[in-house]
Amino acid sequence: MSETFLPYGRHQIDEDDVAAVVDVLRNGPLTCGPQVDAFEQAFANQVGTSEAIVCSNGTTALHLAMMGLDIGPGDAVIVPAVTFLSTANAARMAGADVIFADISPDTGLLTGETLKAAFARASSPVKAVLPVHLNGQCVDMEEVSALCRAEGAFIVADCCHALGASYKGSFEGAPGSGQFEDLACFSLHPVKSIAMGEGGVVTTRDSALAARLRILRSQGMVRDPSAWQQVDAGFSSGSGEPNPWYYEMQELGYNYRATDLQCALGLSQLKKLDSFVARRRQLAALYDREIEGQLNSVVPIPRTELADSAWHLYPILIDFKAQGKDRATVMSELSALGVGTQVHYIPVSSQPYYERLYGKQVFKGAERYYQRVLSLPIFPAMSDDDVIRVVDCLGKVLR
Repeated sequence: MSETFLPYGRHQIDEDDVAAVVDVLRNGPLTCGPQVDAFEQAFANQVGTSEAIVCSNGTTALHLAMMGLDIGPGDAVIVPAVTFLSTANAARMAGADVIFADISPDTGLLTGETLKAAFARASSPVKAVLPVHLNGQCVDMEEVSALCRAEGAFIVADCCHALGASYKGSFEGAPGSGQFEDLACFSLHPVKSIAMGEGGVVTTRDSALAARLRILRSQGMVRDPSAWQQVDAGFSSGSGEPNPWYYEMQELGYNYRATDLQCALGLSQLKKLDSFVARRRQLAALYDREIEGQLNSVVPIPRTELADSAWHLYPILIDFKAQGKDRATVMSELSALGVGTQVHYIPVSSQPYYERLYGKQVFKGAERYYQRVLSLPIFPAMSDDDVIRVVDCLGKVLR
């Protein structure tokens, strides 16, 4: 890196990415064109599934998943207390209630035990569970799948951190492959494994469900004549051929489409996913070694041994009380030394909106994790020296 300041995350755009976008700008179409189909097929191949539905961002991916499974008022959805807002918000956008589940205080991940406890607290039918592969590490999906199937709940995996991870070393079990989940949702925000500017993807093995999601992402418009309900309006009385302008809206949808510009960038970036993730793993391993050798006041997030992480984030755990400094002070002092950090995440259950809905809830694992976590810089363009510099700066700031 040539910059003096290291943010916690950053996209990497190369000349081939720029060329891919420029080609669409020059030759079009800019949206609803062939780049969308090409990206969807490439993404499905990458994660090992049959269907990928691209949309405008990770939040819309989660909302599409809720709508596609007909989740709505009267239903409940289980969501880990530690995740980004959109995991829970997507359920609320569909009209469902959220049951928060506690997480491991050390990994931040949903566990079988905390999922069982959430099921036990449910006062209405649990329609779906949204396990979150936090930081790039995978939840134990075999255990989650067994529990959800026994309860009759769908599984919608939040894979927004996990593109490029592999579950127990198996391509068949990669996040989004559909081996354990009904649907999986991804984010292609600039700090994620690959960047599309903004972008999201839903993956599934269910072709009929995929077709419905594509309709829902485009205002609910049905253009297939064989599926029209108002036949008299759709077909010419003279020839019996479909009217060329005709479409039907049979249910409420949204404008959640992704453009050809975004998909051209996504296609170019997808070709580099393996190298991006490999570099993130190298950086994480170097962080591990440097921290172990120099800092006894910092604990890297424990490895789950369930998967090869994609390392979207590199979080550490710090006992700030023992340091005699609050987290804001540590972050400010690191920033002054040119090191950007972030906190992922404030427990969603403690947000004012959810406290008004469900009252104040205490999740000891989530609170313990949140009190200690801090994300350090990690992105493919970092050098080994950058990692050494970050650890050195930590040493200057911490006891």
